[in-house]
Amino acid sequence: MFFDVELSTVAGRPTLTVRGELDIVTAPQLTDAAEALLASSPEAVVVDLTPTVFLDSSGARTLVAVARWAVAAGATLHVVAPRTNRPVRLPIDLMQLESVVSIVNSAGEIPGVTADRDAT
Repeated sequence: MFFDVELSTVAGRPTLTVRGELDIVTAPQLTDAAEALLASSPEAVVVDLTPTVFLDSSGARTLVAVARWAVAAGATLHVVAPRTNRPVRLPIDLMQLESVVSIVNSAGEIPGVTADRDAT
């Protein structure tokens, strides 16, 4: 199974792009990447689930944890999860994660962010 968390930027905001299945086996890798990123004290962080092909409850719990860590670090977190990505968006909607995590359909919906990507 392929899984990767890539660090890039979206309009100057550090972004963790998650590729593959975000589940009980891979969630610790997102945890590690998020902790390392938040240790650098960014003002804002984006987690992009656009290329993610599966999300289970462990992955969802990790997103909630990252949101809490971001608040504690004084950072704003946005999670990109397009409605067209049903295997990811369905669990997000069923678990009502939008009540805890800022969920957007595209990077262009993040206030003050354009959809352009810059390599890091």
